[in-house]
Amino acid sequence: MDLETIREHCLKKKGVTESLPFGEDSPVYKVMGKIFLIASIEPPVSINIKCDPETAVELRERYNSVIPGYHMNKLHWNTVYLDNTNSDFNDSIPEELILKWIDDSYRLVVEGLRKSEKDALQKLQ
Repeated sequence: MDLETIREHCLKKKGVTESLPFGEDSPVYKVMGKIFLIASIEPPVSINIKCDPETAVELRERYNSVIPGYHMNKLHWNTVYLDNTNSDFNDSIPEELILKWIDDSYRLVVEGLRKSEKDALQKLQ
């Protein structure tokens, strides 16, 4: 899966912004100012996404390419390696599944917003 597809998928969502607070190699996607995805464009290419704690563990057990979130809260975040050329992370995760995980990350962050932020998000076109 390529990062441009991920970028387009993120930016289609309501209230999402893209920024580079950690440098040009790490685009960050936020909803109402809260991070739901961080990409790393330097090999090995990866994304950090928020997960339900139980789901996070299940995904780590099922896929070699999914590990506890790098530089993130390990309980709530997973790093998903997209670069299958690295032999350590060689399972092929279907694109639809990665996009679903991104949707889940967005949803979890939206659910955690304050009521005023949720109301403001709903008013956006």
